[in-house]
Amino acid sequence: MAARSIASLTLSFGLVNIPVKLYSATESSAAVKFNMLAKDGSRLKQQYVSDKDGKVVERADMVKGYEFEKDRFVIFTPEELKSLDEAASHVIEIVAFVPEKSVDPIFYDKPYLLAPDKRGGKPYALLMAAMHKSGRCALARWSWKSKQYVTQVRAVADGLILQQLLYAEEVRSLKDLDIEKVDVSAAELTLALQLIDQISEDAYDPGAFHDDEKQRILAAIDEKISGKQVVASAHAEAPTSGQVIDLMDALRASLGKQRGKAPATAAESAEAIPEGALKERKPARRAPKVAEPEAAPARTRARK
Repeated sequence: MAARSIASLTLSFGLVNIPVKLYSATESSAAVKFNMLAKDGSRLKQQYVSDKDGKVVERADMVKGYEFEKDRFVIFTPEELKSLDEAASHVIEIVAFVPEKSVDPIFYDKPYLLAPDKRGGKPYALLMAAMHKSGRCALARWSWKSKQYVTQVRAVADGLILQQLLYAEEVRSLKDLDIEKVDVSAAELTLALQLIDQISEDAYDPGAFHDDEKQRILAAIDEKISGKQVVASAHAEAPTSGQVIDLMDALRASLGKQRGKAPATAAESAEAIPEGALKERKPARRAPKVAEPEAAPARTRARK
């Protein structure tokens, strides 16, 4: 099924206006959902009840209001709410270009895809090529659904991505957590670097990851449909916060697990890397993994 655009917008680049279409960049993974039922299996209906008299309020009798003081509301009519939405701009106004790696991903909010609209192909391609050549992305303002967003427009191999960004006040800082500063020894760092080398990959492959928990739950649902009882599976117990773990022993055990043999001692590992190599070393290249065929589902569910 062809993707359907959400809106037709204009990407403003200086005095150049680029007609673009906006598309959702993500879609729901159809998480497994359980319905609330009565004990006899009948569906339950959610209702709104008035705080004042406890009576059920029908949807046709509901209005929207803004609480400006405790328990005091100003009521908006549907026409007034519509006028607020219509005030949104259809222009994504580029205000600056910054190095593409200068935006911390912690500020990333919802992503969208941008595609050229009619007569927008040439300026779209020009902006995309210019950002690739300069190594920069664009920062832009965009008003959408009663909110003004600061956004990032970045060029990727196949086109442009519009990334909504969070404002500074919407992002918490690690500095507020008062994280303890702890020194690590050279031997510990050496073993940790070796472990990183052993499980390093050249790039992120999103297709290599699957939702195993979702598949486990769906398999349990299949068993329940077939009349079997769902039994809790055994999980490995995680170490408790009070459990004392020797860091060097844990690192050596991790290396041994990856190699399939006993790891070197900390002293041998530290001597194996010449002085100054910790700063100059590059991650090891690994051969690409061969994708394993996915197992066929046990049965077809009536509802997912």
